[in-house]
Amino acid sequence: MLRWLIAILFLANLIALAAISGAFGPTPASGPREPGHLNREVHPDWLKVRPISPAESADATIVGGPVPMPAVKSSELTQ
Repeated sequence: MLRWLIAILFLANLIALAAISGAFGPTPASGPREPGHLNREVHPDWLKVRPISPAESADATIVGGPVPMPAVKSSELTQ
């Protein structure tokens, strides 16, 4: 029974290798499917760069900064 399992897995690996190497045709991600899509997606003249205000920066994370202490109250447990 184990021999059949090993044979099936080996056959599945051979089929996967053949599919990746292009035996069944090119893969879907191998070429541009919509060549003009990127030209229409981003319009650089519509983008406006502006600095954010301090109120808007309250939600922004500070990379590399100290982690703020959570506002959790603790007390000793009584027995």
